[in-house]
Amino acid sequence: MAASSVRETRGADPEVMIREFQPGDEADFRRLNEEWIVRYFAMEPKDEHAFADPQRTILDRGGKIFLAVRHGQAVGCCALLAMGPGEFEVAKMAVTESSQRGGIGRRLLERAITEARVLGATRLSLETNRILAPAIRLYESLGFRHILAERIVPSPYARSNVSMELHLEGRS
Repeated sequence: MAASSVRETRGADPEVMIREFQPGDEADFRRLNEEWIVRYFAMEPKDEHAFADPQRTILDRGGKIFLAVRHGQAVGCCALLAMGPGEFEVAKMAVTESSQRGGIGRRLLERAITEARVLGATRLSLETNRILAPAIRLYESLGFRHILAERIVPSPYARSNVSMELHLEGRS
């Protein structure tokens, strides 16, 4: 699939569009992530670093950020962080509480997986926390598998206690 064919996607809810990050989206990206982080955990220095300048910390390093927008308002986001040749981390995924359970998280994650394939990724990884059971079920439903304890690389986030991965080789 050509990159240009995945720029904007619409799904079951025609009022929600998934689009790539644009200049001016910085405040929404921060707001969406802070909302869930402070609800369950605490902001960490690595969060502050990413939110201070997502252009520099994510996009300029080969990553992508997607936003779910309804009626001009950002209601969700998801980032792909370039980790190395063929590897990306799914990170900074958030859907505002009032828009949860409507399939927006699934659409964001599907878009991230599609874009990772376009970028030549063979593996996606993610970190989460076991108290976020609905998110873990979503990841599992899209093929992510738990990483064995002996293969887990220590996380820079105190809140991370679940590591998962999705191998994209041979998938289309």
